[in-house]
Amino acid sequence: MDPPDRALVDRLAAADSVVEVGVGAHPDVAAALADRGVAVTATDVVARSVPDPVAFVVDDVTDPTPAVYDGADAVFARNCPPELHRPLRAVARLVEADCAFTTLGGDPPAVPVTRESLPGGETLFRPRDGPGTR
Repeated sequence: MDPPDRALVDRLAAADSVVEVGVGAHPDVAAALADRGVAVTATDVVARSVPDPVAFVVDDVTDPTPAVYDGADAVFARNCPPELHRPLRAVARLVEADCAFTTLGGDPPAVPVTRESLPGGETLFRPRDGPGTR
């Protein structure tokens, strides 16, 4: 696992339950969180393979199934494209969970955020306005 992903795991490991949106073919952060005792649900718009005990649900954050996110302490996405920043923040607000994301390279955040530099030059963004942005 690379330094930014390890740092992300460190930031999220205090949560009891998290949802990773858009897990893709890289469930390493979800697996590392589960190894630390966090209940993890991973989502994507197509079926993906994730290791036990990570749960997987097909879901589209632009038209979410709220029950997927209920009870989550945090909702996060890695390499989140700008068009998903608002839907990600919205679903976190809906369930009153923390929200965090990283972007692809130079993509700017599409919502007001606070920034945290992670090792390896990546930035962790946390929406800073409204419910779900504790």
